[in-house]
This record gives sequence, C-alpha cells and structure tokens, in this order.
Amino acid sequence: MSQKRKTLMIIMDQFRGDLVTGIRGAKTGKEALSNHIKLPNIDALRQEAVTFAAHYSVANPCGPARASIFTGMYAMNHRSVRNGTPLADGIPNVAMEARKSGYDPLLYGYTDTSIDPRGRHENDPDLRTEEHVLPGFTEALEMRYQESYPWRAYLKSKGYDIPEYARFYDSISPDPTRAARADDPPFYKAEHSDTAFTTDAVIHDLSVRCDQDWFALVTYLRPHPPLVAPAPYNTMYKGADLPLPPRMARPEGEAAVHPFMKAALVAPPMGKTVRGAAQDVDPENDADVQMLRALYLGLATEVDTHIGRIVAFLKDTGQYDDTVILLMSDHGEMLGEHHMWGKQNPYEAAYHVPLIIRDPQYPEQFGTTINAFTESIDVAPTILDLIGQRAPASMDGASLRPFLAGETPGDWRDAVHLELDFSEPDKPTVWQKATGTSAQESNLAVLRETRFKLVHFDGDLRPLLFDMLGDPHEMCNLAEDPAHMKTLLRMTQKLLSHRMKHGDGTLTSYKVTAQGAIECRS
Repeated sequence: MSQKRKTLMIIMDQFRGDLVTGIRGAKTGKEALSNHIKLPNIDALRQEAVTFAAHYSVANPCGPARASIFTGMYAMNHRSVRNGTPLADGIPNVAMEARKSGYDPLLYGYTDTSIDPRGRHENDPDLRTEEHVLPGFTEALEMRYQESYPWRAYLKSKGYDIPEYARFYDSISPDPTRAARADDPPFYKAEHSDTAFTTDAVIHDLSVRCDQDWFALVTYLRPHPPLVAPAPYNTMYKGADLPLPPRMARPEGEAAVHPFMKAALVAPPMGKTVRGAAQDVDPENDADVQMLRALYLGLATEVDTHIGRIVAFLKDTGQYDDTVILLMSDHGEMLGEHHMWGKQNPYEAAYHVPLIIRDPQYPEQFGTTINAFTESIDVAPTILDLIGQRAPASMDGASLRPFLAGETPGDWRDAVHLELDFSEPDKPTVWQKATGTSAQESNLAVLRETRFKLVHFDGDLRPLLFDMLGDPHEMCNLAEDPAHMKTLLRMTQKLLSHRMKHGDGTLTSYKVTAQGAIECRS
C-alpha cells in the first residue's frame, strides 16, 4: 500500500566517508579528516537521524555510481559502467517506481544519465550529452556540470561579466600585481556559487509545495573538482594544519604495487583538480598537496552550510517532521592518498561514502550509528519501502528500514561488493595501456569484509589482498604471501558466488504457465 510522504534525497558529489565517520578499521583515527573539518549542519542532522558508518558506493565514477543508486542494481547488471555508457531503456528506477505512488519526482541538479540511443535518431540532441535526466524525474532545475545554463544566466543577471564557461572555475587573483594561485577565489561570490544557486532554487520552489507530498532529488556538484572555492571557504582551512595523506614515500613505490596503479597515479594528475593555476601546482610539493586538500574541505563545508539552509527551511515551514531525508554521496575522492587523485581506483577512499537517513517515524533511533555494511544499491529499495512501494525484482539492494526501526536482519551481508570498469570503447585508456587489457577485460571487482579486502582483476592480472584491520590504509599487498593463500582462495570463491547469486533477476521470479505468467517471489 502506498504511504505518500515528503521525500528528500540529497546527493553530494565526490564527498569522502571519513569526513563524517572517520576511517573504518583505523585504531587512532588521527588521519581521519572528520577531525579536521567543520560540518555543523551534517553533525546536527546526525543527532536526529541514523548514520550508516560502513556505507559504500558500489561503482564509480559519477555515471555508474548514480545508476546504481537510482536502479538499486550492481553495475554488472545495469551495465552503465562508464560516464557516457547508456543506461538501457526499461530498467526500473526509484523515480519511475515513486510515480506509482502518485509522486512527480523533482530533480534539482543532475543524474548523470546517458540515455539509450536505440530507437533515437542520430541527430537527437539528447544524444549529445552524457548528463541527461533519468527517466521518471522532472528536471525542475538544470544544473548539469557541462551545461548549467540557468546558473550562468543568473550570474549574468547579477551583473557579473561572465567568462566563457570553460573558465568559470578558474581562480582569480585579487591582487592585479600577481598571478592567480590555486587557493584564490573564482569570479563569483559565495552567495552566488553553484551550491548556493541550487539551494536557492530548491527553497524557492518547495516554498509553494508545503501542502503537497513532494519527492525531490537535490544534487550538489561539490566538493567535486575543480577545486576552486569562493571566500571565505577558500581559506577556511590551512594545509599546514591537516595530516598528510597516507601514502608511500615515493610514487614509484605505489606504481610497483600493481600495473593498474601505474596508470592510477596519473589518471588524473593532481594538476587536473584545479584550473587556471594548474601549472603552479606541484605534486612533489607537500605544501601544494595540502593546499588542495584544504580547498576540498572548504568546498565540503560550503555544502554543509547549504544543507543547513534546507533543513532550516523544512523546520520553519513545519515540514521537517513530515519529511524522509536521505543524505549521501555518489562516490569518494583519493585526495592525495597513495599519491593519487580522483576516484577511479579500488582503494577505500574512492568507495567509502556517507549515508544519513532521517525517518520521523522512528525517533527512538535518532543519533545512532550503524556499523553493518551497507551499499548504495540499498538506497532505492529503502526509499520505496518507506513510501509503501514494493521494490522491483531487478533491484539487488535491500531496504534499510529494519535498521531505522532498531532491528538488525539476521541474514544481513558481511561484505560489500564494488566494481570499476576502466576501459573506453573509442580508444584505449591509460589503465588499459598500463595493464595490457582489452576493453572487455578492463574491469575489476572488490569484495570487502571487516578484516580482509580482495581486489580481483579481469584479464589474468594478479589480485590484491589487504588486511583492513591491521593495514587500514592498504599499504601492504598480501596476495602473494603464502600465509594468506587460504584467505585469497576463500575470498575469490566468495566473490564468484556473490556475483552468481546476484545475476540480473528481472524476470527470474516469473514462470509462464497454462494459467498465464505468474510471479513467485520469496
């Protein structure tokens, strides 16, 4: 039975899990950026919600990560495995299913969906962008990273002499006598930033929907690069005050771990995280590394500020206790760990992300933290469960409602399953060149338990094995240690069984009989 309620999904982009809940498995946590960043509004929300501390994105980068969030499917099943890889028509998703409850799901931002080209004319403009809208959502505000036309028009209306869009995220020197530095602000003020503009639109639009049971998805680009922050966020944190990223002494040591890592060190290079002053950023200079880490924290705090504005709006308009809130990130960011940047590698920082859920129906659980493993594919089934809709058989995830109600399912997972495809269909990637793998072989799968983590590579590449309790920063590969051969075999078998169990089940519960097609779901 449908149970319509106001439903708010907030997805931050490239927001690390340890900004909120620290480093899983670490004994001290001193390196955790949660000890060095101010997120007062997220912290306040956590006191009135449930925090899932062991939450993982099952895929990256942005397109595959969001496809899994919205469809509840592993990448091995939805197969939108790269930015720009189409999501096939007909795959159920959270927006289409919410419509069955009478919602018109509103999108403020982007879903990073590349649409199915089959049945479309080659000149269809929808096939000219990898950032189309997921079927089922109504685009209330276009804030696609590669477009953002409403924001551009807004800045122009505010009197800005706007540059060409390719230069929007350049840092601008406030002193005409010197060149711009990476920690200089952009041309726009904080009150007019992309984050502020998105929030303004959400509050403006929802202010006349207070009497409705709305469904809204709000997506923030930040703290995704380019790492340029308006004042005061650009100088809010000092690099000298932050811990250095966990890493080997030299990049060459990281490259020697595995052929894949040689490419991961330069895909992307540190300089690609900034614009306008990239030539002045030296990855061998710790001061530059720390400056960019500080900028990232500043952008994360800016997002926190505007999350606080939305929560305040809900409270001021009497909607807060009628609204289910889910706050999450699509994937993580290496931020210099292992001398790497971005997210397209199998290390923890790329996959561990925050998830906070507030369901006003379960106030007795407010302020609690769940340490059981959860995956981004659980988000869609959870939302559907909370609004009284049955999740389609195609969804691999499971509802988190029992945890919100203070219960732990007896058969809950003891590991997370993560994936990465590192090929491109038009030309070989740096990862393909480094590993010598074909497009069909350029992929990996991860099985992460509480203690051990297996990274299995296709293409007959050697695996990686880490002890996440004794070595939470993944510095020592145990895959070739004879003492861990049994563990390697056990986890490889477990990974295979997991993938066999979770093959696409869209129609497997159906049987065609003389009485017609029947569905038998346990």
